[in-house]
Amino acid sequence: MALYEHIFIVRQDTSHQRVEELTKEFTDIITKNGGEVKKTEFWGLRSLAYKIKKNKKGHYVLLNIDTPINGLKEMENSLMLNEDIIRSLSIKVKKLDEGPSIMMKSKDDNEVKINLSNNSDSDYSNQFSNNFNNVDL
Repeated sequence: MALYEHIFIVRQDTSHQRVEELTKEFTDIITKNGGEVKKTEFWGLRSLAYKIKKNKKGHYVLLNIDTPINGLKEMENSLMLNEDIIRSLSIKVKKLDEGPSIMMKSKDDNEVKINLSNNSDSDYSNQFSNNFNNVDL
C-alpha cells in the first residue's frame, strides 16, 4: 500500500458538524477499500488566497492515508461529486509524519516567539524598543 497526504477544503458556509461528517464519510471509503487513515487534522476556517466558487474562506482538513490506489481513486471521485468540497489535493509521500503538521505547529511557534521577544535580557528586544522610541509619528 502507498502513503498519501490528502487535503480537502469545504465551503465556508458549511457547519463544523457537517465537515466532521464529510471527514467520516471519506475515512469510511478508505477503510472499505482496505486502507487506513493514520491521522486526521482539522485546520479550521482559513482565508483562501483567491476566491474559489465565490468562497473567500474554507474549512481545511488533512488526512494521512495508507491505502491502495483504488481506495484513493474512489475517495477522490466521491470528493468531486460532493458540492460542499471546493478543492482537494492528494500527494504521495515516502513516510507519514507522526506528530502535528506544520499548520498545527505554527500556532505554538508564534507563542514561543512572543515569549522570546518579551525577554528583557535579549539585546534584540532592547534594540527594537530603542529604535521604535526614536521614530517620529
